[in-house]
Amino acid sequence: MATNGTKTNRFLVWGGKGWITGHIEALLKSQGKEVFTTTVRMEDREAVKAELHKIKPTHVLNCAGCTGRPNVDWCEDHKEDTIRSNVIGTLNLTDCCFLAGIHCTVLATGCLYYYDDSHPVGGPGFKETDRTNFTDSFYSETKGHVEEIIKFYTNCLVLRLRMPVSDDLHPRSFVTKISKYERVVDIPNSNTILTDLLPASILMAEHHDTGVYNFTNPGAISHNEVLTLFKDIVRPDFTWKNFTLEEQAKVLKAGRSNCLLDTTKLEKKLKEYDYSVPEVHEAYRRCFERMKAAGVK
Repeated sequence: MATNGTKTNRFLVWGGKGWITGHIEALLKSQGKEVFTTTVRMEDREAVKAELHKIKPTHVLNCAGCTGRPNVDWCEDHKEDTIRSNVIGTLNLTDCCFLAGIHCTVLATGCLYYYDDSHPVGGPGFKETDRTNFTDSFYSETKGHVEEIIKFYTNCLVLRLRMPVSDDLHPRSFVTKISKYERVVDIPNSNTILTDLLPASILMAEHHDTGVYNFTNPGAISHNEVLTLFKDIVRPDFTWKNFTLEEQAKVLKAGRSNCLLDTTKLEKKLKEYDYSVPEVHEAYRRCFERMKAAGVK
């Protein structure tokens, strides 16, 4: 595919051997695109500039960052490390891309909100223009701060993923996580089914879209609804137990975002490219059917 009729697209995916990086790399290769990945630290400005000069990408897809292991609670005790990656690193990479004339897509987070009086459960979703209201997690706080800055870069596309799910039971997938918890809360949330959304990220990057987009399937789905579909389609003998948000808070260092993101802006943009994203309940059904067909149990 040509860019302005003169240059072939070349993608550089930041995030090394990360989970989502692997999915994007495979997707780009399946589309016949030229793609490279890197493990260069985003905060190392000279190394970033050297990598951009060496690869000479037309597009950077930033899948890197610090989410913590085994979960975001890690960030509460490693604040400097989290800042260095999620704030300094993300800003540095975006800025270096800007100076080099490279489009930069940041696969960010939508865990920036929590249901409130204006956005109750079952009510309207949070739009990209709504001020973030969730700071009970240091991870989310850093992501919210950096978004407020990088959204002004004219080369930058910010995609807010939430609770991403793959068509397998990879340890990073939201379904895998909640299927292994002893107990789960039951509250509706926006989710990102990667099979549906990652092709859209490439489309938007290729069209040089910029700004902030809620990047989830339309609608919200509760944990129990997800696990019921999982039980019905993938694992008939699966069982689980619930607990309250108050009980959950006692075993977590950091709070967890629960919210519905409004996807009107995303749906309108993708319609320009004749691409659509299924509603989240239907998306999960299709995802689990693909799992079953692949022999996942």
